[in-house]
Amino acid sequence: MPFTRLATATTPTCHLGLGLAAVGRPGYINLGRDQDLPDDRSADAMRHRTHELLDAAYAQGVRYIDVARSYGRSEEFLAEWLNAHPDIDDVVIGSKWGYTYTAGWTTDAERHEVKDHSLQTYERQRAETDQLLGTRLDLYQIHSLTPDSPALSDKELHARLAEAAAEGLTVGFSTSGPAQADTVRAALAVTVDGEPLFRTVQSTYNVLETSAGPALAEAHDAGLTVIVKEGMANGRLAAGQAPDAVRAVAGETGLGADAVALAVVLRQPWAGVVLSGAATAGQLASNLHAAVVDLDEDHLSRLAALAEEPHVYWERRARLPWH
Repeated sequence: MPFTRLATATTPTCHLGLGLAAVGRPGYINLGRDQDLPDDRSADAMRHRTHELLDAAYAQGVRYIDVARSYGRSEEFLAEWLNAHPDIDDVVIGSKWGYTYTAGWTTDAERHEVKDHSLQTYERQRAETDQLLGTRLDLYQIHSLTPDSPALSDKELHARLAEAAAEGLTVGFSTSGPAQADTVRAALAVTVDGEPLFRTVQSTYNVLETSAGPALAEAHDAGLTVIVKEGMANGRLAAGQAPDAVRAVAGETGLGADAVALAVVLRQPWAGVVLSGAATAGQLASNLHAAVVDLDEDHLSRLAALAEEPHVYWERRARLPWH
């Protein structure tokens, strides 16, 4: 398991990771994006921003980087950064397959990505990822499993994923939607030759969406590394958008609303890696303060009261515009 590298790290930020969804393509659904990024969102401009973030993250102790085939040119930008820093050999790299980026480097495409969990898509995207990241890839995840995904029952796909695992690649999955807990439990039951197939799970969990928590605890107890995405709820928990309770706790702790939101996730005993989706170096620095936020029981109680029903949370997320 590549995540054993993080287990020996001692920096406060070693269990915080950097996700490149927000900077690998010009359009995304995060709130406040127009303020976070320059008007110039050419490939060169986004490459520069990505490399700037990777430099800052590594300097501040971050050792897990998250990309995906559908995050525009995120794998390409990361590969360029890795090639420019051949001395850096202690980062863990995870990518995902199952969505194809279709926006053509625009922000107003009718569809930005197309989901397909077939074996054919796995083979095509695995080859594309290998061409860019090669042996630097540690973890390959099925992108956004849901209970109806054919990837949960495709035995031929399972066999191919097991072959990749036998060759040293860690195999995992991510989840999305209001039935994340059901998806996690279904994936835990997938075996090949009597052995569990998946070794990691990446799910959405934040103070507004906590429904996957018990299932993620089960996954952790089963030996999987749990990676948490969208701890900032696509910007809904940032300072300008955060509920009053989050801002109040932030004021009492002397740190940002974003740090408070991510600190709640870091406190979960099953959380192995918590992702920052920062789009600026300043946001990243603020996010990383999550490692030192001191939350007491009163703080946690007030924040726990913010949880929404899963279908309400995901319906609102589905309405967020790409910009």
